[in-house]
Amino acid sequence: MNVMKKLTALCLTALLLVTLAACGSKGEQSVQDDTTQQQEQPSAPGSDGPSEPVVEDPADTGVTMKVAAMTGPTGMGLVWLMDQFGVVESMQDMEVETVSANGNRYIFDLAGTADEISPLLIKDQLDAACVPANLASALYNKTNGEIVTLGINTLGVLYVVDKGESIQSLADLKGKTIVSAGKGAVPEYGLRYLLAQNGIDPDRDLTIEWKSEQSECVAALASGAVEIAVMPQPYVTVAQTKIPGLRVAVSLTEEWDKLDNGSAMLTGVVVARKSFIEEHPAAIEAFLKDYAESVAWVNGNTAEAAQSVGNYGIVAAAVAEKALPHCNIVCITGGEMKEMLSGYLAALAEQAPQAVGGAVPGEDFYYGA
Repeated sequence: MNVMKKLTALCLTALLLVTLAACGSKGEQSVQDDTTQQQEQPSAPGSDGPSEPVVEDPADTGVTMKVAAMTGPTGMGLVWLMDQFGVVESMQDMEVETVSANGNRYIFDLAGTADEISPLLIKDQLDAACVPANLASALYNKTNGEIVTLGINTLGVLYVVDKGESIQSLADLKGKTIVSAGKGAVPEYGLRYLLAQNGIDPDRDLTIEWKSEQSECVAALASGAVEIAVMPQPYVTVAQTKIPGLRVAVSLTEEWDKLDNGSAMLTGVVVARKSFIEEHPAAIEAFLKDYAESVAWVNGNTAEAAQSVGNYGIVAAAVAEKALPHCNIVCITGGEMKEMLSGYLAALAEQAPQAVGGAVPGEDFYYGA
């Protein structure tokens, strides 16, 4: 009996040890599993543990910016940028992708007249455009402030040309007949303002025959119908290649500067839609940086720039090479842009409010000023 009791006790003890070992193994595994699960779960915000990777906001990268310019001085300053980053198409075909620049993309379009550009800006089919300075003001007023000027891209390019030696100053225009294109635009308003400032009544003291295109002015000079014209570059250079003895008699930009009234004669500006600026501020800053670099290259590399101007069909390369030094291509932004442009628009509005769209724009018209 004692032997049986001892055997039973030993069996129970062995069974208990096996059971305890099994429980210990399961408990250890459970602790390991819990630890693993805790390590795999992300830490709560504000905890000392590892956090999720930070993803930068991609909202202002990969932007495609559609930019238009006119086939004249306002477009010439862009040719380096177009060479580097863009493909120029007609205003009717705006689907060609361009090479990436500063993380964004450009599509450039060249138009023969501002009338092709204005409706596309208003309908949000363009993001930025190079347009006449007074048109920028008119678009601002028409859209209730939705058009903003980024910078001045062209100073004055208007000149009085003469086939003889009779014109040495604006005063010499009294009693003369001259031809010009641009009625209802910068050429008319600028010319009338300067004549009036020099004591000349533009309606009584001389005869101005307005033509619809610059080519008509050249034809009138070539035929001998007139001896004097007011023309912009690069068309002055074009006319000089066709008409022997045609000379630049007076620079209207220099005549405006002589007034010393706090304004400057301007030709073109670059504008953008207000909504695009607000949605893509970094893209706008990148564009202005690229634009300034393009202008600097054009002004510093006349022969190469002229070739690009010719390639884009703005004017022939040979003409562009002679005209570029006289086209006053710039990239003026910020406070300096505001001072020059506001004074110019005020001068135009004083004589013809319709020239600027009825009123001088408000402070929100000037980007970064």
